[in-house]
Amino acid sequence: MLTKKILNAVFKRVEGQKFEIEYWDGETKVFNPEFKEQSAFKIIFAEKLSLNEIRKSPQLKLAEAYMEEKINFEGDIKKLIKTAGDNVFELMEEIEKHKIDRVLDFQTSESPEEEEEGVREHYDIGNDFFKLWQDDTMTYSCAYFKNENDELKEAQLQKIDHVLKKLNLKSGERLLDIGCGWGSLALRAADKYGVEVMGITLSKEQEIEAKKRAAEAGLADRVEIRRQDYRKLAEEDQKFDKIVSVGMFEHVGKENIPLYFEAVDKMLKNRGLSLVHSITHLKEQPAHPWLQKYIFPWGYIPSLREIVWQLPENNFHLLDVEDIGYHYSLTAERWLDNYEEVENEVKEKFDENFYRMWRTFLMGVVFTFRYASTSVHQLLFSKGKNIDLPLTRDYIYQED
Repeated sequence: MLTKKILNAVFKRVEGQKFEIEYWDGETKVFNPEFKEQSAFKIIFAEKLSLNEIRKSPQLKLAEAYMEEKINFEGDIKKLIKTAGDNVFELMEEIEKHKIDRVLDFQTSESPEEEEEGVREHYDIGNDFFKLWQDDTMTYSCAYFKNENDELKEAQLQKIDHVLKKLNLKSGERLLDIGCGWGSLALRAADKYGVEVMGITLSKEQEIEAKKRAAEAGLADRVEIRRQDYRKLAEEDQKFDKIVSVGMFEHVGKENIPLYFEAVDKMLKNRGLSLVHSITHLKEQPAHPWLQKYIFPWGYIPSLREIVWQLPENNFHLLDVEDIGYHYSLTAERWLDNYEEVENEVKEKFDENFYRMWRTFLMGVVFTFRYASTSVHQLLFSKGKNIDLPLTRDYIYQED
């Protein structure tokens, strides 16, 4: 009875949509019955959950309950996400009354080898898996939408061009792409801007696919793909005019933020430009326990000020900062739509638990970047003072 009482208290705070809750004993309650239309969604508790366990870490335990089929959903999943987002502050107030005041420590890696293992655990699931629900560019990071109706591939190419324009690339320059993924940015930089590109990744699957794409595009002579840690590369006598990192900084780890910028300092030419595109939190906080346990081992999302604070230590001058967090919600919506369409293929390739795990992740990304205090920032900075850039930002937004 206590479990139901607490859950009812939480759900009574939710406004905006008519919805149903079905409990483990078969009882179904309708919330916001004043709305005459059909319920937007139903949350089904297949079995009674342990409140003591949930109170220790609600984010972890509730997500695990869905993965284990202890919680199910019916109805419009986007309305469920929107309803949760519209009521997030009221829900948090109610949940905090019953939550144990205890913060789980985020993991810290003991070695670069452990960090590499974590990256491989995520990205080496298999190229075939990611191809099921990503667009042709295989660009696994926040896209850039000029219109909310943009197709995903169009928005991803717009993101790549937006980043490359900020770097003000010139033909003949040398670009380093740290965390190059499947190579889309590296290939576009070489093809469109005439630069030489080195892309590095820790994922064997990404290395194979990126090299294949470079060869197929006839760019293997201008695009070098390596499976290598950025810290190891910094020990070589390599110099670059521009250095970019898109969606990799979240894997660096809190304790390695200074080491990342030290490595960039060693490899970037004087007055050279570098851009970091990273997920950020409003404040410093531990890693999300479920996300770290199941999706991004050793990951850490920094605050914007953590990044900015470090820049002067290496004589890096901050030139431009842009918040594109909402764009990630739009990106993840496209991913989620695609993922829902290949449900059977994913289950056949893996299993129900895996399908639900990644569905939880994609739903969480849509929610987090639309309603929570998590965002995505692009930071452009120079090594030493650079006075060679155009006087205004017009060069970034000029159409080709």
